[in-house]
Amino acid sequence: MSFGPIVSPEWLAEHLTDEGQVIIDLRWSVADGPARADYEAGHIPGAVFADFDVDLSGTASDAAGRHPLPTPIQFGEAMGRLGIGDRTRVVVYDDAGGLVAARLWWMLTVLGREVAVLDGGFSAWGGKLSKAKPKPNDAEFTARPWPERSRVSGDEVARALDGDAVLIDARSGERYADGSAIDPRPGHIPGARSAPAGANLEDGRWKSPRQLREIYEAAGADGENVIAYCGSGVTACADLLGRRLAGLPDGRLYPGSWSQWGADEDRPAQTGSKP
Repeated sequence: MSFGPIVSPEWLAEHLTDEGQVIIDLRWSVADGPARADYEAGHIPGAVFADFDVDLSGTASDAAGRHPLPTPIQFGEAMGRLGIGDRTRVVVYDDAGGLVAARLWWMLTVLGREVAVLDGGFSAWGGKLSKAKPKPNDAEFTARPWPERSRVSGDEVARALDGDAVLIDARSGERYADGSAIDPRPGHIPGARSAPAGANLEDGRWKSPRQLREIYEAAGADGENVIAYCGSGVTACADLLGRRLAGLPDGRLYPGSWSQWGADEDRPAQTGSKP
């Protein structure tokens, strides 16, 4: 059976109660944070709610960014609380078509775990809903360091700008050019190409592999040495998922993203719609 990196609502309906599988509700937004109230009002049967800010993020700061990666021990403990063990298969959904769920997809994927994003997210689910809140059994999730090959630091980004790396910015075109109220200052990392994560979706579903490949080809980001960033390391993971679906080589994540880079006034910034 083929599994991941995305699964359809139809597939999930057929495999809803599979043994050894955990469904994660990761509804969250920048404006409102974790959508626990929405989960309690109705969710996919059997789904366990994950608090994005607690379970998938470390402590926010200007030096680390708004959503730095948790330590391996913190992440392992969070996964264990959610019932995710070393051999658990995970299906994760959000209410953003997968643009948020892609963060957990990336975190588990780079650690070699089995995970898929629900294509279309919560809004694509046409089955029954539940208000029951299952209590997951504690699971053993072995803490492993975040692989160096999967991520880069701000200093590594700065050095990469003088090499052959291609940097893509997953924020909207408007934020790429001028920033927004949530950004520490306007603009983007000089040389970065605009590749909005939202462009990976069409009517809330992931585009075809051919369409996704065309997106990254147009951005000049279809090669091997690609680094993705966004506001705080969330939707950049959706660009990395989009590249995986397109059959392109895996890119690397800059977890601190613009929330870290832009907060450091010694780092250069560029405004406007051009790299």
